[in-house]
Amino acid sequence: MPVRMIGTGSYVPDKLVTNEDLEKLVDTSDAWITERTGIHTRRVTGEGTAFMAVRAARRALEAAGMEAEELDMILVGTSTGDFLFPNTACQVQAALGADRAVCFDLSAACSGFLFTLNTAKVYLESGAYQTALVIGADTLSKTIDWEDRSTCVLFGDGAGAAVVRREQGSFGVGGFLMGSDGGRGGCLACPSAPVKNPWFVPREELREVLSMNGQEVFRFAVKTVPEVMEALLRQEGLEAGNIKYFILHQANERIIASVARRMKQPIEKFPMDLGQYGNTSGASIPILLDELNREGKLSEGDRLLLAGFGAGLTWGATIITW
Repeated sequence: MPVRMIGTGSYVPDKLVTNEDLEKLVDTSDAWITERTGIHTRRVTGEGTAFMAVRAARRALEAAGMEAEELDMILVGTSTGDFLFPNTACQVQAALGADRAVCFDLSAACSGFLFTLNTAKVYLESGAYQTALVIGADTLSKTIDWEDRSTCVLFGDGAGAAVVRREQGSFGVGGFLMGSDGGRGGCLACPSAPVKNPWFVPREELREVLSMNGQEVFRFAVKTVPEVMEALLRQEGLEAGNIKYFILHQANERIIASVARRMKQPIEKFPMDLGQYGNTSGASIPILLDELNREGKLSEGDRLLLAGFGAGLTWGATIITW
């Protein structure tokens, strides 16, 4: 029985940080940021990840026309939970009153929503559960070194959500592929709290801020994303021309343009909102998906190819028939 996406929702904070604002913090310029990334503004929160996740979830539930009590699962893709424990999904459950739902988080950085969606699909297809709420939410602003001009210009905060349900029908969440390369994890990383106990001399503490080898991540993305997309299309017996929209992780305009050229598809099939929000990590794909949905740009039968990449290194792709 197919797993269908029956509602979407998203949330971005009100606080707007412009490129001009960043010019006052670090040696950069609006022209430099725009030319290299396509980003003009980003949103930051003072509330945290669960706060945003709950608001995106409520909008997705409203769009699906269902109550939180009907949920069997809540899965959150995040690398920036407000607590080490409890997990963000449990915080969402408590806020929504979704008392029946089993809740857990997945950490795959910018690939988080795709990993979460694919995990929910497998659980639902097995018959173990009927309905799941899947969320991608991240507060990257709390991991940023705001004196590092190579990273502070890139990221923003936000959350996106979708309700998926196992039900009769011919359309739904289709095939997927995922991958990981832990050997290259150091090129995009953020340390957690260091180990501290009375039995061992503490190691040199690392600053708990994000670090990135931008050139290495760029090369990885422009090679790996089209490869996984092409492999998934072959697996599903489809061609790029069968896809209405390629909904990519919103990291960098140049990456997306490079992928479009590799796929030999017009850039119009690669919608972007990163100019407004920056890189919102695990939230970027569901935020863009919700925007397309609410703007009436998706019709029944449209095929969408979702693809992302992130720290780990991780990557994945999923096809949805709307």
